[in-house]
Amino acid sequence: MPQSAPAAPQSAQDFKGGQQTKIGQEFNTRKLNTPLDKMTRSSAGKRSTTKTERKRGRYIKALPMRGRPEDLAFDATLRAAAVHQKRRRAEVEDAVQRGEVPAEEKPMAFLVRKPDLRKKLRVRRAANLIMFAVDASWSMAVAERMMATKGAIMSLLTDAYQRRDRVGLVVFQKATATLVLPPTSSVDLAQRALRDIPVGGKTPLSAGLTLSHHVIQREKRIHPEVMPLFILLTDGAGNVSMGNLPPQIEAHRIANQFRDEHIRSVVINMEHAAFDQGLARKLAEQMEARCLSLRELHAEALYEAVKKELK
Repeated sequence: MPQSAPAAPQSAQDFKGGQQTKIGQEFNTRKLNTPLDKMTRSSAGKRSTTKTERKRGRYIKALPMRGRPEDLAFDATLRAAAVHQKRRRAEVEDAVQRGEVPAEEKPMAFLVRKPDLRKKLRVRRAANLIMFAVDASWSMAVAERMMATKGAIMSLLTDAYQRRDRVGLVVFQKATATLVLPPTSSVDLAQRALRDIPVGGKTPLSAGLTLSHHVIQREKRIHPEVMPLFILLTDGAGNVSMGNLPPQIEAHRIANQFRDEHIRSVVINMEHAAFDQGLARKLAEQMEARCLSLRELHAEALYEAVKKELK
């Protein structure tokens, strides 16, 4: 399947022929956290707590030493060895009596063996990337829906900024996807980018997913410690293909990449309940993502709805 390289950042004014909408009212959202304690990292981060193999960070517990001894947890090592002292001293006494160990070399202190060694498990702060992809086509119903979408995004962006996360924004409509906001921690840049986004045209869902995936992969190469969270706002009704496959099949195949690479994702279904055909939910299933409605995004229960997937 052909995949295009990430497009250069553009102003939303570059979308021609659409209808511009205002940014809807912001509201307080619950915190979104990424599953940073699911993996061990070799780099330090910024906000969320994650395991690290570096010798800096808060020591939380000890693990059996594997490979070359390093970052020894003395307390845990001594505890592991303590239960064997009586038996080991008896073994040494027997070895001395048999002449296998010279009496002058008989160890009188605490006996520690290699299986006793314990390594410190540390945690540090880790950076997060929240990547938004927004369907700006007419398939999302009327302009009022886009206004509400912008308000939801700005609220989440503000939350991310307060926690020093990096945030990016991809918009897709007509036949293309555009990186409107490269990953940044500037909420001012995000607000300017959102203000001018028009709505209209078809739904190149595949292009939006592909560009978002490229941006996430690039960020992971530049910042190996980052853990992405992908938030897709769409009704799931793709009708423009990048290749020869039908639009929905193509979009689902690209969505599978997020699942296969364990990129945690949330799909916000922007379709009106009266016209919902379940396409956003089917897309979320392909990504193994939570599927929420805009109404749920407003609710104080948002954090409770997603924390099982994201903490």
